[in-house]
Amino acid sequence: MIKKFSFLIGILLFSLHSGQKKEQLQTQNAELKKQIAQINSDLAKTRNESKLSLSYLNSVNEKLALREKVYTNTQKEKRFIEDEIYLRQLEINRQNRELAVLRKNYAQVLVNAYKNNGVQNKVTFILSSKNFGEALRRVQYLKQYSDYQDKKAAEITNAAILLKNTVALKQKSANEKQNLLVNQQKDLTTINAEKAQKAQLVAEFKNNETKLSAELKQKQTQSKVLEGQIRAIISEEIRIAKAEAEAKRKAEAEKIRLAKIAADREKARIEAVAKAKADALERERKLAEAEAKKASELALKRAEEERKRTEDAAKSEANARDEARKVAAKQASDEAAAKSRIAANRVAAAKAAEAALEKKTTDDKKAAETKAMTNYGVSGPAAGNNITANKGRLAMPASGSITHRFGRQPHPIFKNIVEENNGIKISAGKGSSARAVFPGIVSSITPSSDGTKTVIIKHGEYFTIYSNLSTNAVSKGQQVSAGTAVGNIAQDFDGSYTLDFQIWNGTTPVDPLGWVSY
Repeated sequence: MIKKFSFLIGILLFSLHSGQKKEQLQTQNAELKKQIAQINSDLAKTRNESKLSLSYLNSVNEKLALREKVYTNTQKEKRFIEDEIYLRQLEINRQNRELAVLRKNYAQVLVNAYKNNGVQNKVTFILSSKNFGEALRRVQYLKQYSDYQDKKAAEITNAAILLKNTVALKQKSANEKQNLLVNQQKDLTTINAEKAQKAQLVAEFKNNETKLSAELKQKQTQSKVLEGQIRAIISEEIRIAKAEAEAKRKAEAEKIRLAKIAADREKARIEAVAKAKADALERERKLAEAEAKKASELALKRAEEERKRTEDAAKSEANARDEARKVAAKQASDEAAAKSRIAANRVAAAKAAEAALEKKTTDDKKAAETKAMTNYGVSGPAAGNNITANKGRLAMPASGSITHRFGRQPHPIFKNIVEENNGIKISAGKGSSARAVFPGIVSSITPSSDGTKTVIIKHGEYFTIYSNLSTNAVSKGQQVSAGTAVGNIAQDFDGSYTLDFQIWNGTTPVDPLGWVSY
């Protein structure tokens, strides 16, 4: 029985796990097919414009990779279904064995019942009881035996229903597998067709190698010229920025010099006034200290006199005169102690006044320096540019796929050509615009020989560059924010709409993929 339950629990757990995995694979395939449909839509739009472009080839490759992933997922799903069918068959075999045992046992019960089932036999069985109690027990036994027959019949019926349901589940899995095989064959046919499409596209590239290579080399020459222009513009920007910074530094230094002179004058005046007050306070403190000392000495003398009067009065018999002297001594001692406390308080007040004057003098001198700096227009420390704090989180300058990466990259088709890229190239849809990735100031709008334009935006020590624009939507000197449209993306020589995006740290280009989130 335990073995039976363990097997059932194993079947149940596997079914749950298998069902979850199948659902995940089906959900993933549905999403992959949406992406494939989108790529097909994009390819249909650009087929006539840029069929012999790397962006078109990349889209075909991407679509083929997605197709193959769908096929792989379908293979995994098929294996899950096959495992289900195998386990269902094991369950069917077990249920068939159990049903055979149940039927055999029930047949034996029916044979026994037939042998002893006559009404006369039952009556005789009851009437042959020795007493009434035994007769009741025999009636109860006959009833239980009848119930046992019914129970066994019900077990056979339930087992047959379970077997039928398990067979139906197996058939359902078999049908599901058959449908999956049909779809898989369709996917395989599509993959082979798309591989043939890719092979044809690569062949067309190679058939047009001479023309495309010449156009590519011409584009590289233009890129080199543009790179020189960009370098010159950035170098000039850096020179101007350094000159402005130097002029600003000198002007700031002069302001600081004049402000310090004014501040020193005001501080000297404050110190002179404070010194006069300090001298007066010092005289008052010294006078208070002298009075406190005198009062303290007098208090001690009076206290000593009071002590002696008290001792003398204790040695001789007290009379009215001695008592009066004692009271007078006590009063004189109390008055002297009170005067001593007052004098000590005056000393403490004088010291506090001196400390307060010293603090006020220091605060007034600081305030005088701050006021002088403000009056002469001395600026505080400049806030640093924080584009570096956003490294890796900048938005992409355009929506699309990356067709060319940073640095020296071999051409995917023409093996004798190596491209040197100072940035990345993004293939976008027709009518797309490039957008600023970070707040900055438009440094330059540079036209190229092929009619396109390049926008350079300054972000402190960094520059972002947006090339191959058909139009510009900003002007030189304009302050832009992140997301501001800088211009429409132009059609490249291969028919695709491609943005050339670069990031420069001073005069050194850096890999934009380390800066943008993609």
